Amino acid sequence: MGKKILVVDDDPDVRLFTQAVLEENGFTPLMANNGEEGEQMVKRQKPDLIVLDILMPKESGIRLYRKLKTDKEFKDIPVVVLSGIAEKSFLRSQKVLTEFGGDPVPEPEAYMEKPVDGDVLAETIKKVIG
Repeated sequence: MGKKILVVDDDPDVRLFTQAVLEENGFTPLMANNGEEGEQMVKRQKPDLIVLDILMPKESGIRLYRKLKTDKEFKDIPVVVLSGIAEKSFLRSQKVLTEFGGDPVPEPEAYMEKPVDGDVLAETIKKVIG
């Protein structure tokens, strides 16, 4: 199998769909149900890319993204956000967290709103991962 892609999403249907897209395109999918699990998987598996949902229980994607992008060990892992939340809302939340004393973080490598076409998702991941 190919590069390891971690999918962090609380919706089992989205995880199953994304897993199928990744496998069809030669990637090795890793799955996490929430931000907490996602953080543990990143530390254990060091994925080549992360597909991240924003609204999840047990640590949101907003917080996980910020943790990753402010950690020297993980900040260079590309992130594709796949969420039902508009990109503008996500970016605003990051700006607010920065204003309240957090480190500034870069925008994700790609931002996709659900629902997403499988071919579009695959092409976006390929573009980001190189």
